[in-house]
Amino acid sequence: MTAFIVEDEPLAAKRLADMLRRQQPPVEVRATADSVEAAVAMLENAAVPPDVLFLDIHLADGLSFEVFERTTVRCPVIFTTAYDRYALRAFKVNSIDYLLKPIDEDELAAALQKLQALRGNSAAPSAAPAFDAALLTQVLQQLQPQQNQYKKQFVVKVGEHLKVIPVDQISYFFSLEKATFVQTRENRRFVLDQTLEQLEKLLDPRQFFRLNRAYLVHHDAIQDIIHYTNSRLKTVLQPAAPEGDVLVSRERVSTFRAWLER
Repeated sequence: MTAFIVEDEPLAAKRLADMLRRQQPPVEVRATADSVEAAVAMLENAAVPPDVLFLDIHLADGLSFEVFERTTVRCPVIFTTAYDRYALRAFKVNSIDYLLKPIDEDELAAALQKLQALRGNSAAPSAAPAFDAALLTQVLQQLQPQQNQYKKQFVVKVGEHLKVIPVDQISYFFSLEKATFVQTRENRRFVLDQTLEQLEKLLDPRQFFRLNRAYLVHHDAIQDIIHYTNSRLKTVLQPAAPEGDVLVSRERVSTFRAWLER
């Protein structure tokens, strides 16, 4: 079996490629890409389509769903992502499975077995499988426990006391002068021990979005979105951010738009 990988994190791409080579029989990774642009070029320049395409969803230049809008994908797709909110959208294209990061080797093997079964039952193995509502229901049920693992509250130190802050009372997190702060809806601010990168993994991605390197915001905290220069966007937060309006990083704009439409 042959595979293409689309993944913008080099370590994640290497880990997946190594896992595929360990499968029995091994899966040959013939090409990789790290962006929507590169993925389209890779697929269009391939003399023969691979048996399967492993497709990350969040790429540096947008969501990988744009690949399907820009070219014809002539092989089954297995999505690999840290986010569970795109499952329904994924199964409307060539998807046969939806693996959450960090990818489990047993789940990867099961997805490949599913692909082999589809190939064995199809007169045209390279054709995209039809939308399978039963399969989608199964995957969504598998994802459900993941949704219950997100952080529900934080404990912060206030003088000699400890204060519990439920996540539903948080407007946003931000970093300033090498420190991380949590801003509540009551306009109170506390210092946290975690970094924004750590917080991003602990919080429900359906509720929180990383606008840029310094801000991780709850959707209810976004009071207004304003077109800035060219393709940039500016957000107005409530309570107001220390530096005023907060810009969305250029590389996150398309992902941010998709998050708003979830």
